[in-house]
Amino acid sequence: MLRITLIKSTNRAKKKQFATVEALGLRKIRSVVDHNDTPQIRGMIKKVNHLVKVEEI
Repeated sequence: MLRITLIKSTNRAKKKQFATVEALGLRKIRSVVDHNDTPQIRGMIKKVNHLVKVEEI
């Protein structure tokens, strides 16, 4: 399992990056979601790694 936290604003993010953050289920800064560790989720995290913090749980 992965715990993903949004740590930076998506105001200046590109449209695709913003869409990826929304698809992960993150809405506001410091919002947290848990996802299974799959290649699809890892790819999404890689695209927005400058906006999120990831922890393995």
